[in-house]
Amino acid sequence: MKTVVHGLALAAVLGLGVVGGAPAALAQTEAVQDKFAADRKAILGMAGTFHVNFDFRETVPWRADYTPIDPKVSGGFEVVRVIEDTGKVIKLQHILVISHDGEVFLVKHWRQDWTYEPASVLEYRGKGSWALKALTDGERRGAWSQTVWQTDDSPRYGGVGRWTLDFGAPRWTSAESWRPLARRDAVRKPVYDRYLGVNRHALTPDGWVHTQDNMKLAAADGTLSAVVQETVINSYDTDTGFQIAKADEYWAKTKGYWAAVRSAWDAAIAKGNGVTVSEEPENGSVTGPKLMGLADDLAKGKKAEAAAIAEAQAVIATNTK
Repeated sequence: MKTVVHGLALAAVLGLGVVGGAPAALAQTEAVQDKFAADRKAILGMAGTFHVNFDFRETVPWRADYTPIDPKVSGGFEVVRVIEDTGKVIKLQHILVISHDGEVFLVKHWRQDWTYEPASVLEYRGKGSWALKALTDGERRGAWSQTVWQTDDSPRYGGVGRWTLDFGAPRWTSAESWRPLARRDAVRKPVYDRYLGVNRHALTPDGWVHTQDNMKLAAADGTLSAVVQETVINSYDTDTGFQIAKADEYWAKTKGYWAAVRSAWDAAIAKGNGVTVSEEPENGSVTGPKLMGLADDLAKGKKAEAAAIAEAQAVIATNTK
């Protein structure tokens, strides 16, 4: 009896109806909890240390006068750490590790935040504008949002999808959403100005893979038109043969600063139910050089944390609306 009562209470918390009596409610509750735990395991499985292969290929031209560019393939090493886990919110920070001529260079890379059954998702609306989109109960139920942030923690894009766990291949697929151009395209000043993309994350036997199906769109006279399709396969294979300690050392020195930066961005987004910040081809957002530079100065001992945080907060306040 105690087990059944506990199941009923948990069902009420999760918003589940008691259909067919207590045993049915308990079974439904346990199924939801098992799925939630499996989803979390998949997301947390993307943390670790990896050799990464980045593969970008324009494939199908949607305009007769457009010729797809040559494939762009590169690689590197990344440390991915869990920087927050409250159960229904998981944040993963990527740090790129580059070795060149005996020196090690670190780049605080992108961040991915996962939220279970979110009330809203931050969507890119074009030309440096992002807005919070409220989700219906049907859109939220059993779903996870993934919000991706630039190197300086300014927004990049958000999407909502569900994890599927069948066939031994845990994978998450987003709905279509807009996103700003990545540096690889933005610096070329192409005819297109945004992507309409579908994201997929999947666990593999030796790591995980992030694939994208991007339609590159051009805006003209108030309308959008398709230019070319792009396929992206970014594979993360577990690797420990690189300077992992350097990345962890950088994060230990700067994590307090970056936590304050995240809070400042969150406040700006909450205040305006979204945010506007100018885009910049080399850095994603105009705030990038200053916010990244402050973190570098902090890591090198050239600036105190409190001073760096105060300057960063001023940068975000000045450049957002």
